[in-house]
Amino acid sequence: MKLFIICLMLLVSSPTMSKEVVHQVGMASWYGHKFHGRKTASGEKFNKHAYTAAHRNLKFGTSVRVTNLLNNKSVIVTINDRGPFVRGRVIDLSRAAASAVDLKGTGKVSLTVVK
Repeated sequence: MKLFIICLMLLVSSPTMSKEVVHQVGMASWYGHKFHGRKTASGEKFNKHAYTAAHRNLKFGTSVRVTNLLNNKSVIVTINDRGPFVRGRVIDLSRAAASAVDLKGTGKVSLTVVK
């Protein structure tokens, strides 16, 4: 029984069981008017005025802090779509989220998953 309790304690305190921090740096772009009102990959309707984003593999509903590395402005977005589908880009922001960080077209950003 003691061995079972020790193993259980090690498992719970193991780094693999702790909150996983995801961080990524890369190019971002934005999308808006053309997709406004259409269904996203998550099934939600896309709203260019909401703080949402598309990412290739983060779970839907994940909150991500996106920081524009040019001016250090950041915004928290919720992943509700898949993309971007352009090589070399890591995230597509809604128009509102891009405006919040002064992203004009494309720009280098850092992404950090937040709780």
